[in-house]
Amino acid sequence: MGIIQASIPLFFLFITVELLYAQFGRRSLYRLNDSISDLSAGTISQIAGVFTKVLLIGAYAWVADHASLQRVMSLPAWPAGAWRSDGGGIHVANVLGWTAAFIAVDFAYYWFHRISHEVNLFWAGHVVHHSSEEYNLAVALRQSAVGGLLSWIFYVPLAIVGVSWEQFAVCYALNLVYQFWIHTRAIDRLPSWCEAVWNTPSHHRVHHGVNPEYQDRNYAGVFIVWDRWFGTYTPEQQEPVYGLTSPLRSWNPLWGQIHQYVAIARNVWQAECWSDRWHYVFGSPGWRPAAQGGAINVPEVSRATFTVFDPAVPSELSRYAFVHFVLTIPAALWLLTRADVLPPVQLVAGAFYVVLSLTNIGGTLEARRWAFVSEQARLGALLVASVALLMMNGLVAGVLLLICSSSLAWLWRARSSFVVPSDERMDLHLAK
Repeated sequence: MGIIQASIPLFFLFITVELLYAQFGRRSLYRLNDSISDLSAGTISQIAGVFTKVLLIGAYAWVADHASLQRVMSLPAWPAGAWRSDGGGIHVANVLGWTAAFIAVDFAYYWFHRISHEVNLFWAGHVVHHSSEEYNLAVALRQSAVGGLLSWIFYVPLAIVGVSWEQFAVCYALNLVYQFWIHTRAIDRLPSWCEAVWNTPSHHRVHHGVNPEYQDRNYAGVFIVWDRWFGTYTPEQQEPVYGLTSPLRSWNPLWGQIHQYVAIARNVWQAECWSDRWHYVFGSPGWRPAAQGGAINVPEVSRATFTVFDPAVPSELSRYAFVHFVLTIPAALWLLTRADVLPPVQLVAGAFYVVLSLTNIGGTLEARRWAFVSEQARLGALLVASVALLMMNGLVAGVLLLICSSSLAWLWRARSSFVVPSDERMDLHLAK
């Protein structure tokens, strides 16, 4: 099991602590619909990672094996193991090697993160992380399913200088785990020496702000010094408004993952010249042709006037969505822990089922008519599968039959609550 997957129980523990803090401190830090959307996006991201990590680690390992300076120039290997092979304690040079590798990974992450805000193709993969209009530890788990497909480009220099893929994978995972705790409003400011060196909740709140003065600032992963050195640092003066300047306005985690790619494709298709097509893909996310008024100006916004996306749906739909989210997450965790041993067909089928379940849950939280139809299909398929399991595992099949039959009855009882048209126009804007 990888470091990030092993950290999942710890993530949920800290989310619980933050929830208790909000409850006893009478602060509104969480909304059920938004948090389900956060965790659904994170789950889809982890499942996609089962298939895409081969590209990131595989590309890195290939460069390390074939194009590293050690291979080309016969230089000494990059220091790795922390302990002396002769049992003499810690190997100082190797500890320094790990430290340098960790710092180098964070430096590369800064540039990958920065480009992910400055180039539309990269932004399309990163936008899902910024689409929540809340800011809490659950938002940290709202990650992209495909945004990392091009990230390996930024880490290739580490492979060239000789950092092994195992060392890179550990440092990369630790870098991402560090960034979990800075997604909170429960911590104000840390001591000045800490704020000067490390990325903190205050610095990262700025990064998630849609206020004009906070746009495209504070890209750091672990060390805020990169932003200070490269001119992208802005301190927190007032609490930001969170989200996107063009809000997503959907709880559908699958749409959240792909909507920017759809918008890019639409604009490329409708563009009048190749120069415009190029800019729609590789230009700034806010770029527009002069004929359409030029680059988008970010409007002034304040927490007092901003209205968050929070559509009212019948409580029965919210309860249904919550119950099935709780039922889906264990299935997703089981799939992730068994990904290395499951046959490819079962792995793909399991991934499809989990993604479909989470997508239907998002649609249910919007009372979409398509969600009612899709959810019936999902439960029907699960019902057939549970009948097929009767001869293999009667207990499991019995539980699944009970869940499916009761869920179908619940769904039909609430069918009149699915009132939002399935074909209601989605905003295919280029969000920023």
